[in-house]
Amino acid sequence: MSSDNCSGDIDLFSGEMSETDIQVVTSGGLRIPAHSAVLASSSTVLENILVRPEKLRSSERTIRILGVPCDAVSVFIRYLYSSKCTEEQMERHGIHLLALSHVYMVPQLKQRCTKGLAERLTIENAVDVLQLARLCDAPDLYLRSMKFLSSNFKKVEETEGWKFLQDHDPLLELEILQFMDEAELRKKRTRRHKQELSLYLQLSEAMDCLEHICTEGCTSVGPCDKEPSYETQPCSKFDTCQGLQLLIRHFATCKRRTNGSCLRCKRMWQILRLHSSICDQPNDCRVPLCRQFKLKVQQRGDDDLWKSLVRKVVSARAMSSLSLPKRKRVDEPKMDLGHHEVMNFRLAA
Repeated sequence: MSSDNCSGDIDLFSGEMSETDIQVVTSGGLRIPAHSAVLASSSTVLENILVRPEKLRSSERTIRILGVPCDAVSVFIRYLYSSKCTEEQMERHGIHLLALSHVYMVPQLKQRCTKGLAERLTIENAVDVLQLARLCDAPDLYLRSMKFLSSNFKKVEETEGWKFLQDHDPLLELEILQFMDEAELRKKRTRRHKQELSLYLQLSEAMDCLEHICTEGCTSVGPCDKEPSYETQPCSKFDTCQGLQLLIRHFATCKRRTNGSCLRCKRMWQILRLHSSICDQPNDCRVPLCRQFKLKVQQRGDDDLWKSLVRKVVSARAMSSLSLPKRKRVDEPKMDLGHHEVMNFRLAA
């Protein structure tokens, strides 16, 4: 858009109203006729400029908007009249319009520019948009730019914008690097949390599966007063059922169980103990040793690490019951008690 076209556009929409009483002067010398009432009603900053004492104003009724292209100033003034900004205008002048909307306090345009620039982030402009977002107090755009830059850092660091940033704004460079480190730590924490949750859900399912085996019986393992079904097909109710049955069969026949030298038997002891810690009906429970473990806890108590594990499994069990309504629900609040190693509870496949 040329300067002549800029002036022509302004004349077009300003001419539809009463005679203009002020001119906006740009860096290129372009004079844009406007109405002081419109400018004052759209921007408190422009209003303060227009109503300041006469001795502080020049004799000529002008407002100088310098430091940005005349085309961008033209689009800015047009927005003050129409509250409209086209996609093409945002594409060409978005960065300058954000600066103008911030300096002259036009919140609707600032919000429009923040959204438009966030949608137009590229490898080449990411650093410039980030710097402008920080200067213009645009936190949403700043965060979007940070995330974009962090995700495409290998390409961004090859641009001239990044090299200029390193030479002239080391504090912002440090902010970016710290943000990337924190983002990586968040990813690691998220992965660890998902792994822990998966383990607790697996243990929760193992508790349901143990009750299923000891109450109903399944394939080759069942309660002492009921014959196993000897079905050839694997259990369809629980993914852990086949592995838990193999563990129970080993536990029942292992000769090293009593001296504590068998790791598989230790896992089974821990599963039975975990069930007892969760079970709320020990007198009627069909799972072996449930009542005995309860009595032992009453006499000696449990350590804090074990209590933490029990709470997390109960929480995972409640979450599982909410996602699968047919399972029994356990009303137990979720608790964030930190990370504990529980590798001994991994069930055999």
